[in-house]
Amino acid sequence: MENRFGIPKTLFEDYLLFSTKRSWLLLKRGQHIETASHLKVSKVGLRTFQRVGSFVKPTTRFIQTFGRFASKGKLQINMEQLQILLKGGEIPVDLKLDNGYVILSTGKDTILGLGLLINGKIRSQLPKKEIRSAMLNMTSNKTIVSQN
Repeated sequence: MENRFGIPKTLFEDYLLFSTKRSWLLLKRGQHIETASHLKVSKVGLRTFQRVGSFVKPTTRFIQTFGRFASKGKLQINMEQLQILLKGGEIPVDLKLDNGYVILSTGKDTILGLGLLINGKIRSQLPKKEIRSAMLNMTSNKTIVSQN
């Protein structure tokens, strides 16, 4: 998170990270964690990452929660670009980043989720269901401001 997005490692000091075969879960430390540690638990906390091919992909909910702390790997898009992405298209970008995930936003604190940067083009990794129409509604008056 720190290397790709500039989200400081210290932000996660009060959290525990649990792993499964293909994903990782984040849980805020608390006084009852040690007491419950002997229990068999199938899922806990916020699903944070999952392995997708050769990439480790942050989940949409994780990025929507912590993406506001990103200082790099973030792309602010306008409504037209968002509509292209939501329809399955790609948008060309000139970012100084390696191929991988990019945080998509429509404003300083409006984090939509992720895009996948491959060879100078961004493809949507935004959820395909009800969230997409909500994104279109909430961003109808936003315009492009900058690219980080």
